[in-house]
Amino acid sequence: MRALPRLLLGLGAVFLTLLALHFPFLSLPYFWDEAGYYIPAALDFSRSWLLVPESTLPTGHTPLLMIYIGYAWRLFGFSPLVTRVAMILVASATVAATYALARRVAGREPAAWSAALLAVSPIFFAQSSLAYLDLAAGLFTVLAVLALLDRRMKMFALVASLAVLTKETAVVMLPVAWAFVLWQRKARASVALEEAAGNRELPDATLLRQWLYLVAPLLPLIAWTLYYHYKTGYWTGNAEYLQYNLFSTLDPGRIFWSLMRRLYEVFVGGFNWLLVLGAGVGMWWGHSRKLSCLRDFIFLAIGMGTAYVLMLSVIGGAILPRYLLPILPLFFVTAAVLIWRLPKTTARAISGVAAGCFIAAWFINPPYPFPYEDNLAYADFIRLHQRAARFLEDQPGEPRILTAWPASDELTRPFLGYVRGPLDVAPIEGLTRDDFRQVAPESFQLLY
Repeated sequence: MRALPRLLLGLGAVFLTLLALHFPFLSLPYFWDEAGYYIPAALDFSRSWLLVPESTLPTGHTPLLMIYIGYAWRLFGFSPLVTRVAMILVASATVAATYALARRVAGREPAAWSAALLAVSPIFFAQSSLAYLDLAAGLFTVLAVLALLDRRMKMFALVASLAVLTKETAVVMLPVAWAFVLWQRKARASVALEEAAGNRELPDATLLRQWLYLVAPLLPLIAWTLYYHYKTGYWTGNAEYLQYNLFSTLDPGRIFWSLMRRLYEVFVGGFNWLLVLGAGVGMWWGHSRKLSCLRDFIFLAIGMGTAYVLMLSVIGGAILPRYLLPILPLFFVTAAVLIWRLPKTTARAISGVAAGCFIAAWFINPPYPFPYEDNLAYADFIRLHQRAARFLEDQPGEPRILTAWPASDELTRPFLGYVRGPLDVAPIEGLTRDDFRQVAPESFQLLY
């Protein structure tokens, strides 16, 4: 079978499988940051071709995912179902790309397991139908790693540009790519000298073209930054966004604890510790197959992982595990590479146990506070808010309702899927004692 039909067949199989597994959640209204930013921003593009949203506070995020969702609505109609299916297509492509990467470095069976484990890992599974940027950025990150391994610099320039247009923080991959190319060039020069074959360095014109491809992804990011500044007066975000996600995070103590949490999210959370344990056993007690043939992938996986973890330990007000989704496929491929140094029966047992625990973690919440979007708790949250919205809609006399975000948006924006028409809402910042001190008792009839 030729490569393209085989690729499309595999992508279709993954898509239909994920679609079937997500069937109970496909028509759910929008959740949390979906409702707060991404859906209104995509709707502004779909209705008015706006790259910088006006119906919600702009945050500076590059617009590619909102453009994708907006076009999906133009083709198939505006509904949560269309949004969920469109995002599952992105998730399916990410699983397929992860298989292709793992097949490139580890073989067929490890590739199948790494792709399957990614697909059923609780955070990836939960995020597969949610309209967030990070999973789509993960797709282009995997394709960028594949392009670098195959030395396809034009392809790298394309997919890395798409990555930074999906989420601006993906620019952190570029220094890793530059270091990788310099490292490879030095290694090739050493080999050429050892073989007494003279200096085999690339001609100046070829070398210049290669570096043009390597820096090309900066151009769309610069163009977006200039356009965003022209439209808003900010280079990125807004005053509140910058204070929360940057200025308030530059504290050594916070950076340290953020780093600890990021390491926990990658190597421990969601039963990832099972794969880390198996990979450790494979690394130290596996059979004698050398990892030298995998050194290029290991360089890129460690480099990308380190860059993302360090960056997200310094910036970002909310320490959300989904921000690490761009490097999650690399984690699973690396784990598969090391686990499959063990005998096949042992590797299959470790992978099978991990897959079972991942599926259980869809429904079992950890014993500590966590973002509901890390597993299927997000669906429970949405359904609870749906019931509350229906109850409030049925109240006689159109009472004024005191509540905070996200309920304040859910009750006043029917396109989010919770109410048929906007209710009379008195919004407050939060539900703390200080927030309530500023509320006059006669200003509302119901408290939500």
